[in-house]
Amino acid sequence: MTNPTDTPKTTLRALGFCGADDSVHPNFLALICDTYPLVEFGVLFRPDKQGQPRYASTAWVERLSAVAGRMDGKMKLAAHLCGSRVNQVLDGTADDFLEQLYAWSFRRVQINATAVNGVDTSRLAQAVPIVAALMVKHPQLEFIVQKNEETRPLWEGLFKAGLPPNVSMLVDESKGTGVTASSWPSPPDEYELGYAGGIGPSNIKEILADVAEAAQGRAIWIDMESSLRSTKNGKDVFDLDKCYDVIEGACELGFLGRPAFLA
Repeated sequence: MTNPTDTPKTTLRALGFCGADDSVHPNFLALICDTYPLVEFGVLFRPDKQGQPRYASTAWVERLSAVAGRMDGKMKLAAHLCGSRVNQVLDGTADDFLEQLYAWSFRRVQINATAVNGVDTSRLAQAVPIVAALMVKHPQLEFIVQKNEETRPLWEGLFKAGLPPNVSMLVDESKGTGVTASSWPSPPDEYELGYAGGIGPSNIKEILADVAEAAQGRAIWIDMESSLRSTKNGKDVFDLDKCYDVIEGACELGFLGRPAFLA
């Protein structure tokens, strides 16, 4: 494993914490973003699970949006689409929801087009022209496509059709299940790349060092979800203590800066 100081140009675009939900007050997320501007909170959108652990209610998202709106862009928010929300992207009926996401202060939209996320993956190939047109129609958003074997018909089709400039890729062979990746590919020239799969408080420093080596001086992001859950008072919650453990690890390696009062 190479020390991250051997690749000093590698930087983080975002440190992604996915699964923020009703178990945490949006104000706490704002405080973290104000102190660590590279932190990005991801919210999972899947209507059939809305209000359950990991899947925020609409009322909570609206409270989060109100907080984000008062922060002058300092709060990074990513919408992670699952289930019927992805199916709307695949059939071209997601325009209204994408506009709503932008109004709620989300600037990145991740398309989780996998069966484990409740998506009909049998039509990924034929949906390519529809998805590409939707991406072009919403240039104010950055679209993130999960890049794994299951989603190959979608991302490979987008490559062949001509990748829109507002599209990035997230490598995650675990498909959101939290299985640690065996290796980390280097980002290609054609698009920005993020990394996910089994990342969390227990291995953040090791993985960041490995990703820094693989990134070869590029700006990348990492994302995590399963490792941030805890059972507290008998409830499955989004654990800000675990988020902070990850932040501390990133600070120790120099990917994030601590404010002076915490140094």
